[in-house]
Amino acid sequence: MVTVGEELDKAVQGAFTRPIPKSAGAQMRYLVRQHQRSTRRVAELLGISQRTVERYVKNQIKKPRPELADRLEREVRVRWQPQVRARAKQVAATTGGVMIDVQARFGYTAAPGSTDDARVRHLTLALPPGHAARLFQAQEAGLTEDQLRQIAAEALGEVYFRDNGRRAHGLEVELTDLLDLEFEL
Repeated sequence: MVTVGEELDKAVQGAFTRPIPKSAGAQMRYLVRQHQRSTRRVAELLGISQRTVERYVKNQIKKPRPELADRLEREVRVRWQPQVRARAKQVAATTGGVMIDVQARFGYTAAPGSTDDARVRHLTLALPPGHAARLFQAQEAGLTEDQLRQIAAEALGEVYFRDNGRRAHGLEVELTDLLDLEFEL
């Protein structure tokens, strides 16, 4: 299932200037450096023994189990290039905004006499910096996926359906079924 939080992370990762380390040993060494050279902290983070972490660091083990490889890559990706990540978010939130490409079922609450039947739409549009800032702030604050989805729906409602206040006053948009979603900075 597509989630707003994961897609925002993917968009920010598109700003990386260097690729993340590929081998398990290089990824493990990176995590150990990030945790002040503590193999114990990395072991607790990944749910493995401290000795196993040491073996990866020394390249004595080269091929991790699939679930460990996924956890390892995810933890490295979360910590990779924090300054580049912060700068990309800052630019999107202040000047650049974000592009959103969404295919979802939109439901409406509208004035009597208008159609409020939900239907699938595919929209690609630019969200202004204010909406991008709101999405990133909500993500950093740890809001739930439903709350992030509601913020995205409000942004789409304002920009696309209400045309920044020029039409459809009082229309409230709800994202019910999210089929596909992509953000781009």
